[in-house]
Amino acid sequence: VQLVESGGGSVQPGGSLSLSCAVSGLSFDDVCIGWFRQAPGKEREGVSWIIDADGQTDYADSVKGRFTISSDNAKNTVYLQMSNLKPEDTAVYYCAAVVLGGSWYGVVTEESEYDYWGQGTQVTVSS
Repeated sequence: VQLVESGGGSVQPGGSLSLSCAVSGLSFDDVCIGWFRQAPGKEREGVSWIIDADGQTDYADSVKGRFTISSDNAKNTVYLQMSNLKPEDTAVYYCAAVVLGGSWYGVVTEESEYDYWGQGTQVTVSS
């Protein structure tokens, strides 16, 4: 199993970035993919989550209305479109996957439930 993030970079406040998470070795039919981030000196926190099989998504309150998560089953890729970025969005962004085992009620937001992680991509928002 491999998750590879891409698309990070530097942007001014108010700008936009799009992150991608390419997943290999897992079927999108039975996984939840989450985006997490860790800012310097802070604990890692959940940002957004998606279950491609039924289209369920969720967002942390801090990014609602600014970030959009989506997935492309044919490409086994999850995207995080980030707009109206703020300096406090500066962090290393990680995507992670958890196998749902055939049944679920909703997205998995608990970080400790995730089995597979990418290496992370840096997002810096600064003027």
